[in-house]
Amino acid sequence: MSIEDNVNDISFHQHSGSAADRVRTSMNSLIMMVDDEPILMDLVQAYLEEWGYKQFVMCEDSSKAMDIITSKHPDVLLLDLVMPGVSGFDILRSLRRNEVTRFLPVIVLTSSTDSDTKLKALELGATDFLAKPVDSSELALRLRNTLTVKAHQDRLADYDQLTELPNRRVFQERIEWAMRRKNLYQEKHELFLVGLDRFKQINETLGPQVGDRILRDVASRLYQFVVDNKIEQALVARIGGDEFGILFHNSGTVASMTLASKILQQIDQPFHIDGGEVFVNASIGIASTNDVKKPLELIPKASVAEKHAKKVYKSSYQLYSSSIDAEAAELFRIETELRRALDFNEFELFYQPKMDAKSRTPVGMEALIRWRPGGGAFVPPDKFIPIAESTGLIVAIGEWVLRQACLQTKVLEVQGVETKVSVNVSAYQVSDRNLIPVISQALKDSGLAPDKLVIEITESSMMGDLDKTLRVLNNIRNLGVSLSIDDFGTGYSSLSYLKRFPISELKIDQSFLREFPGNEEDTAIIHAILALAHALGLSVTAEGVEHAEQADYLTERDCELLQGYHFSKPLAFKDYCDFAMGFSEKTRKQS
Repeated sequence: MSIEDNVNDISFHQHSGSAADRVRTSMNSLIMMVDDEPILMDLVQAYLEEWGYKQFVMCEDSSKAMDIITSKHPDVLLLDLVMPGVSGFDILRSLRRNEVTRFLPVIVLTSSTDSDTKLKALELGATDFLAKPVDSSELALRLRNTLTVKAHQDRLADYDQLTELPNRRVFQERIEWAMRRKNLYQEKHELFLVGLDRFKQINETLGPQVGDRILRDVASRLYQFVVDNKIEQALVARIGGDEFGILFHNSGTVASMTLASKILQQIDQPFHIDGGEVFVNASIGIASTNDVKKPLELIPKASVAEKHAKKVYKSSYQLYSSSIDAEAAELFRIETELRRALDFNEFELFYQPKMDAKSRTPVGMEALIRWRPGGGAFVPPDKFIPIAESTGLIVAIGEWVLRQACLQTKVLEVQGVETKVSVNVSAYQVSDRNLIPVISQALKDSGLAPDKLVIEITESSMMGDLDKTLRVLNNIRNLGVSLSIDDFGTGYSSLSYLKRFPISELKIDQSFLREFPGNEEDTAIIHAILALAHALGLSVTAEGVEHAEQADYLTERDCELLQGYHFSKPLAFKDYCDFAMGFSEKTRKQS
């Protein structure tokens, strides 16, 4: 039975798994017979009609059998073996060599009692045998059993076993049907690609069993939403992983946007798991059949829009547009080049000094990665770091940064410059089990003392799985390495968390210094951070110090370290060596 036959029957597509459903479906199965005896085919058809079967295709000329099979797509084939010209064996061989027909069930009708004949047919892929002359009861029983097995196999092939929704293959078939409707009748269909946000984190934090329950509940909510809202010609499917698709007849852009908002509201409702509540957000990418020329292009277009929605805001939707496509193409180009950047030595570390507030001398430096693909212009970090994080490349890049920073800091030490180096570590690296061994090996290979390394972690990245983060931070601290919270004041740390974390430094985010000290609110926040840090025995680094007034103000209020363009922009390693050694030479002369 084709998808076209069920465009308005949502229940058929979504949950056709009961025994009664399978019986009804088998009665509508298309039965094809290939035999050079038309009288026998008429007799078989008459028998089967008595048992309720309704759809038949007859082929007396076996040379035309394969063409009819590939055009009609029967559910089962009743095949005679001995026929002039093209035999049943020849047809079996052709069926099993064809990707479309290789799994078509074939019941062989034969008057032969020769075991070699039957064995040969089985080797060529026959499903069952029926002796001539045909017994009507045996015929009906064997056909029913064959179609029941086929229905089960079709369900395994067509439906996602976890959610019981149609799978991507079925969904793609429906897209092909929608494209034909567009070309023939100018009908427009819309695709909603619904992707769950942070689902990997849910799986890692709460376990895969909870993740599976949430996927089933999301599938149920989406299906029920389609039913309750009587959405025309709708099909809900699981596309893969944490992504679902809804394809439906379009009723206008405004209506589609309204539907997308309602779907997001449905998913935003809490999921009740084992007596607790779990909250999940989703993003929706919207593309229509008018946006593409080929069926295989529709899901990728919606995926581009869905990824854009994720970047903009949680629980949001985005309509596909060519500008988004251009942006996605640019991101893909960057990702491709980024994957080879380590092999081609295209990364470089720049260093920005961290100045002692009172002596105004460099006592530390922050390592900042720069990327110059093909020796050309630098790509801004805010353009390639998010891509590295989303693709997982940040782990390998982060390892390179740690090794390079430790090695170059040791070079400075050998040249007589005593300094600490701060290295940023992302949330993705914190969750990587190899982070501790990587840090340990970087220190060992470089010969740098652990107390010369500071690991900076952003405030927001620490607030995922708190217990796991705490274990990782304690393991880093046990190496003798210091820990700093970067961009402090922009996340949502609580005092209880700060007390638990083995940190030694807070870095005031530079956003608070842009209008400081003229802005009263920013000034109040900086005062509060300084007071909080000192009460907890932590040092403070102020980022983004641009002019002398800021530096003097912060120094007067006991901010220990200052960092920003007032002292120096980020410098290539050679330039930083000159910068730092200039201060060392000055210090030696003064002493």
